Amino acid sequence: MQGLMSSPLLMMPVLFGIFYFIVLRPQIRKQKEQQAMLQKLGKGDEIITRGGLIGKITGVSDDGILVIELQEKVRVRMPRAYIEAKWEGKVPANATKNAA
Repeated sequence: MQGLMSSPLLMMPVLFGIFYFIVLRPQIRKQKEQQAMLQKLGKGDEIITRGGLIGKITGVSDDGILVIELQEKVRVRMPRAYIEAKWEGKVPANATKNAA
């Protein structure tokens, strides 16, 4: 009888461990990669925003605001958090997954 009572108590940490390695750990790694990419962005980089706008960074301020040139003489200010990826001439794979 005692063996049956301890079985659910042993299964809970095992299930949490499986959940951690399948769900949480990849998500944490992805967030770290995104933060590293955002920190490396600088003047002259071409980017794509979460809204799908493509532009070139023309200015960077200390408070995390980027000045993006969408086309000649059209500039917008945008926080770094709204940048999806660096633009390399094609839509990033993770952007198409988020749209679905």
